[in-house]
Amino acid sequence: QAISAFVSLIITGRFLVAAMLLLLVEVSNIFLTARMLLKMSNVPSPALYRANKYVNLVMYFAFRLAPQAYLTWYFLRHVEVQGQGAFLTANLLLLDAMILMYFSRLLRSDFCPSLRQGRDVDGEKFLID
Repeated sequence: QAISAFVSLIITGRFLVAAMLLLLVEVSNIFLTARMLLKMSNVPSPALYRANKYVNLVMYFAFRLAPQAYLTWYFLRHVEVQGQGAFLTANLLLLDAMILMYFSRLLRSDFCPSLRQGRDVDGEKFLID
């Protein structure tokens, strides 16, 4: 989805702000990757994982949810629904759904572990976490 905004920027010179906001979304990947590495390595210090879990939540909100919400609001309000605007809006709405699913999985995994059912069943740990 970020690629479609960058291609649009290159071809038409439009949607510069959208491309930059979509680039900001990628900042939270650093903290999501650190979380995954901590989980995979079974770090003996639970305090490190606990601290990362809260930092990850803040970064996810600041660099994914907030820019995505603003971008969605802007596109739905100010971009024409025909042509390229419709294509980018459809991609943006798909990205919204994906980001919200990831956020619910993050909350369920880190903050509501009692909602998870069965852990490490047939090696499907990452489908649950």
